Amino acid sequence: MFGLKFSSALFSALLAFVPLAAHSEVTTEVFCFRSYEGKPINFEFRTYYDSVAKWSGAGVKYSKSKKAIGLVHRSTEQEELVYGRPYQYTTTWVEVVDGALTGEYQMVTQGGRVDAMTYTNYKSAKKYSFENDYDVDSKPETGCQW
Repeated sequence: MFGLKFSSALFSALLAFVPLAAHSEVTTEVFCFRSYEGKPINFEFRTYYDSVAKWSGAGVKYSKSKKAIGLVHRSTEQEELVYGRPYQYTTTWVEVVDGALTGEYQMVTQGGRVDAMTYTNYKSAKKYSFENDYDVDSKPETGCQW
């Protein structure tokens, strides 16, 4: 009984004098994409980044679906198109469905703008192009309000 009380008191004292682990906030960005070729396709693209853990993740949720699809970061390439201007970044995310790699999303950004977004389905090799719809209201708490 003495050991349990002592351990509890020691733990409480340590909490008072030892700072807890650094607070880490995960930043979330939400983009709303729309396809204008053929039948319209809308999807929400979310990215997550933890600066302390140096971890990033992403997911897509199509407007007619209830489930999000997880994405794994494959690569980010940067290119200086014009000296002194913001770099252009091309980021590739791999789609994972039921443990299988089923496609990839590639987003091209420069500064605060998304210049291009494509999806390539691995099975059919079909490539789809999307545009960021800046008119759609989006927040991390609510997502794209189609």
